[in-house]
Amino acid sequence: MKIGIDKIGFYAPHLYVDMNKLAVSRNVEPEKFTIGIGQEKMSIPPITQDPVTLAANAALEVLDEEDKEAIDFVIFGTESGIDSSKSAGVYVHDLLGLNPYSRVIEVKQACYGATAGVQMAKGHIALNPKSKVLVLGSDIARYGLNTPGEATQGAGAVALVVSADPNIMALEDQSVYFTSDIMDFWRPVYSDKAFVDGKLSNEQYISFFSKVWEQYKTKANLVLNDFEAICFHLPYTKMGLKALRTVLDEGSEDVKQRLVANYKISTGYNRNVGNIYTGSLYLSLLSLLEQKDDLAAGARIGLFSYGSGAVGEFFTGILQPNYREHLYVGKHNDLFSSRKEVTVSEYEEIFQQTLPTDGSTINLDINNDPASICLSGMDDNKRQYVNKVK
Repeated sequence: MKIGIDKIGFYAPHLYVDMNKLAVSRNVEPEKFTIGIGQEKMSIPPITQDPVTLAANAALEVLDEEDKEAIDFVIFGTESGIDSSKSAGVYVHDLLGLNPYSRVIEVKQACYGATAGVQMAKGHIALNPKSKVLVLGSDIARYGLNTPGEATQGAGAVALVVSADPNIMALEDQSVYFTSDIMDFWRPVYSDKAFVDGKLSNEQYISFFSKVWEQYKTKANLVLNDFEAICFHLPYTKMGLKALRTVLDEGSEDVKQRLVANYKISTGYNRNVGNIYTGSLYLSLLSLLEQKDDLAAGARIGLFSYGSGAVGEFFTGILQPNYREHLYVGKHNDLFSSRKEVTVSEYEEIFQQTLPTDGSTINLDINNDPASICLSGMDDNKRQYVNKVK
């Protein structure tokens, strides 16, 4: 039985800041952002969007009534959780009107959470072939204004429907995962901003990729030439290229050129959204599938997932016949084209808007937020959500 990705949805906030202009305002050469880390635009979440609404909006565009009835497991991968007890997925489950006879959980391991969800989903489908699993990767990356990590912020979500006989990608059985206790990135429960040792994180990312890649080749009896493309977790788009370059000499010249070209295509969406933590790998995959229209069915795609702290995994998928018919290219083109640029000063003002932490009531104006699902306020320490189309 084939198990894999049946649908992919994506959502990013309607606001963004231009990285060239952010660089100028920070007295940095623009090329440091656009070439050095490989980012063009950074999504800015208004106060009416949080990890719950981003995930719900990503899923809303792809789910039909059959999906809503068949989904009996929701796995929400995030490191931007809004509650230390209640799963963010429970809110999404209600906002989307999913089958009440469902399991719903939240998974946390930095940027690896959504991949953990995908692997759990495979096991659930193996035991329950007629069911479907909704895997969500949703995050808001915050390091703070004028910090070294500021240029690698972002916001967005990816929603994956995992099922038997998938329309887009069948996930292969072999994978290799690796864990080590390192402090390259962390966010204590008392902080709404992350801390990062950038140099160490870059080193560990590449080290983890090397370890799981070498083990995977032995375990799966495959080599670099067997891959049409490799997609990476992308905290910024130059990061994956650094890792890819460490293995390119294992392939022929044609393979090198193909992998580098396809890698560049896979970074297209991420360059214009920024870092979305748990969803970044799957946004890279989506960018490849939707922007390269001659990617053939049967192609093997490698996927490298990395979550600081740290867990890494390399796994693979095979593109299914007519997979392009099940993508939402038009909707995603519309999403990007309809976004609104904000100035650096407007971005700074939005960044500093926060919800109350003392139990007081706040009502938010959702009229300027075009998203179907929004955060409308807080009352008695409870977030209030609105689905405008429900």
